[in-house]
Amino acid sequence: MLIFKQSRYIALLVGVILVSFSAISLMNPAGSAATGENMIEMGKLKSASHQSVERLVPQAASVLHRTSPSASTITPMLYTTAAKPAHTWTRTVHAGWLSPEKLQRKDAAQKTAIPPKPKVTVVKASPPAAQVPKIAATGTTSVIPSKAVTQYHPPATLFFSRTKLLTKEQQAEATWSYAVSEEDLHLLQKIVMAEAEGEPYKGKVAVANVVLNRLRSANFPDTIREVIYQKRQFSPVANGRLKRVKPNKDSIKAVNAALLGVKEVTDDTYFFLSLTLAQDLTVHHSRTLAKTIGNHTFYK
Repeated sequence: MLIFKQSRYIALLVGVILVSFSAISLMNPAGSAATGENMIEMGKLKSASHQSVERLVPQAASVLHRTSPSASTITPMLYTTAAKPAHTWTRTVHAGWLSPEKLQRKDAAQKTAIPPKPKVTVVKASPPAAQVPKIAATGTTSVIPSKAVTQYHPPATLFFSRTKLLTKEQQAEATWSYAVSEEDLHLLQKIVMAEAEGEPYKGKVAVANVVLNRLRSANFPDTIREVIYQKRQFSPVANGRLKRVKPNKDSIKAVNAALLGVKEVTDDTYFFLSLTLAQDLTVHHSRTLAKTIGNHTFYK
């Protein structure tokens, strides 16, 4: 009877032990005794530190990261063996399984990726078309920028009224016009150089004005060549200096200015002379004094 009672307690103790082992087995259903590996599921982690996991699994050989389809939570599955501890963790993975090596390659590719250069469209602005400068008349002298005189070509046609040289904008008032040839232009530059080489720039323009005033007047020849070569009018023609001179920059600039309408003397000024060099002073005694520029005195 005593042996039966002891056997009953022993059987009860054995049953409790079996139930305990069964409960342990149910709590860890993914454990595998056949492979000799212990798998630990860390559960769903929203912010787990690398060091805390290494303390839990000091000898993890490989790490596989699995995410939920929404990729909002990460469930790291650690398989422990006797190999080296795991050191690779990822910040973001897509749904599925990725090894640490693939995650490292993916992060490296994202860091080294060079963003494409933006396309730049270059639009070249076309230069503005050259415009002939406008000439503003102030009293007896027309004002035009000196830079414009050398930058633009002289006009090919001159416009005259009965009393003055007109600008291109005033050609509607013209009573007749004159076509300036290359020979006319060169002769005009040479006579200015021969007559006023040592004179100030305004004196050179005034000499050109006198030649053009004579061209307009009915009392003088009708071409620039005939005006310059008229007998006993210009001393450089008589002494041969006209053939020897070569126009300088100031002379060319002064002729361009006069052809464009710059006037240093009035349109009714037809004579000039140097009182210190002239041998015949008839003009000085018979004509009206208009203006003195440098060593030249101009007369109407």
